[in-house]
Amino acid sequence: MDTKLMQLKILLPSGVFADIKNVKRIVVETTDGSYGILPRRLDCTAALVTGILTYETEGEDEKYIAVNDGILIKAGPKVSISVRHAIGNAPLGKLRAMVEKEMVELDELEMTARNVMAKLETGFLRNFQNLRK
Repeated sequence: MDTKLMQLKILLPSGVFADIKNVKRIVVETTDGSYGILPRRLDCTAALVTGILTYETEGEDEKYIAVNDGILIKAGPKVSISVRHAIGNAPLGKLRAMVEKEMVELDELEMTARNVMAKLETGFLRNFQNLRK
């Protein structure tokens, strides 16, 4: 691989979402703001937030992938991104709408699941205390 280009791999819990070669630049949303990554940037890691990942490959226009919270690791020319959910192959405007709909719904489901678990734990502790009396 040309040292002036990168390989971008996007990983989901279920497998590889994308393996893109000849990437000239990547822009991601992190907990500290938006960051651009070029091939000669120093190796790094970053915590990603839900947003739009932008990348450009040699000879092609910018492409966009919506990603959920995750982590990015750059090691040499390889950039690995591990996220819970990703959506691609859509124009930017449509992708933003998809992010708002699907990823916000996922976050709401996750919050509902956490609330249910908290109620179960509280009920369990209350019943346990009643048994001790």
